[in-house]
Amino acid sequence: MRFFIVVFLGIISNGIFSQNKTEEFSSVLLLMGTRFEIKAITSSVDSSRMAVEACVLEVKRIERILSPHIEGGDTWLVNANAGIRPVKVSYEMFTLIKRSAKISALTGGAFDISFGAMLPVWNFKTLKKLPDSAEVARVHRLVDYRKIVLNEHDTTVFLPEKGMAIGFGANGKGYAANRGKMVMLKLGAQSGFVNAAGDILFWGHNIDGKPWRVAITNPFDEHKVFGWLDVTNMAVVTSGDYENFVDIGGMRYSHIIDARTGWPTTSTHSVTIVCPDGEIADALATSVSAMGPEEGLSLINQLKGIECLIVKRDGTLVQSKNLKLEAVK
Repeated sequence: MRFFIVVFLGIISNGIFSQNKTEEFSSVLLLMGTRFEIKAITSSVDSSRMAVEACVLEVKRIERILSPHIEGGDTWLVNANAGIRPVKVSYEMFTLIKRSAKISALTGGAFDISFGAMLPVWNFKTLKKLPDSAEVARVHRLVDYRKIVLNEHDTTVFLPEKGMAIGFGANGKGYAANRGKMVMLKLGAQSGFVNAAGDILFWGHNIDGKPWRVAITNPFDEHKVFGWLDVTNMAVVTSGDYENFVDIGGMRYSHIIDARTGWPTTSTHSVTIVCPDGEIADALATSVSAMGPEEGLSLINQLKGIECLIVKRDGTLVQSKNLKLEAVK
């Protein structure tokens, strides 16, 4: 579970929103292997509860599709048949893979769902020493999103080489948040959030009628705040090297791997992405972390409606040109 760099302040009592009586309901539970907090604001507690419960069911549905560990799910089947045969998947899964490929192209391969092949090499739960460079190179040759064969007519996915594997650890929670929001909107939740271990998708306003207030905390000291963001209809997603890492030979190696090289990033401590789409924010937070501050910031400054805050390993802050961060004085 990741440590939060992004926290927010909410009002938990019932209140008046846009001159209409509104009620909220929230739930905290374990989903997709991490802590989710889900809140809906509607006209009644019962309808808010129904919206949250529907969101939970939707996230569980997404998990069955995307988890590489759930036997019989789309991702599990694609990986199990690598080098053997194409696998027919749901249209939902097929289009998610297509969008992932677009992010890969945008980031020059820093983001790549075919990185799943390298997860056994970089198992940070058991890693005590750096893997052999020859082994990294051998497995890394399997990582290339351009090798994934997609058949539009049959919605099949084929990994042509044995040992290839796809995974959605870098954008799956963001996609689940998007879907959860859509389900709750249909049930009348015009405001709320889906918080996947600090990766938060907000919409509407807080129950007091004001925008959601988000604190960007210092990754070196969680008791200090860099600044504040007022957001609505926006995702705020952070990726950091403090989430899962090992120290070897005086160097920190984190779970954030540059898919272009097969090795962990070493120049970025954390990246916070702010944009309207949870899936894109999730993918870009990991991508920019892997790309490094200079290359990553250059990319974000070219993208309309997407902002970022980068904390370098030395503690220096850099931010995109249009990020509206209220600095702490």
